[in-house]
Amino acid sequence: MHKVMALDIGTKRIGIALSDYLQVIAVPHSFILRQPEDRAIEEIIKIAKENRVEKIVAGVPLNMDGTKGAQAEDCIKFSQKIVGFDIILEDERLTSEEAEERLRSRKVDFRKNKGLVDMESACVILEQYLGK
Repeated sequence: MHKVMALDIGTKRIGIALSDYLQVIAVPHSFILRQPEDRAIEEIIKIAKENRVEKIVAGVPLNMDGTKGAQAEDCIKFSQKIVGFDIILEDERLTSEEAEERLRSRKVDFRKNKGLVDMESACVILEQYLGK
């Protein structure tokens, strides 16, 4: 069996979450800086290989009406640079809000560490994908 990785691709950071081998549970893994982009892609590929990942679910922030804006296009372009894996695009509308609410409910102070929100958002994206 293989794990599935999810990415919450932002302009500054990329949140990463991984499934278990049964592809049932999503767990926050880490976050990396987006720049320099080639280094970020290398790090994603390294983490994926170390964790026996075959599929990478990339969150795409569609507009509320379902159309693609500039940020969605940026996420798609970034994800296309990750080679060697099946890339799945997943609608990630409102995942950051849900991630913040989850962290608040666990009494985690994320105001000074936005990477925690990115990791939790990647978890939400992965849970959406695994639940389909």
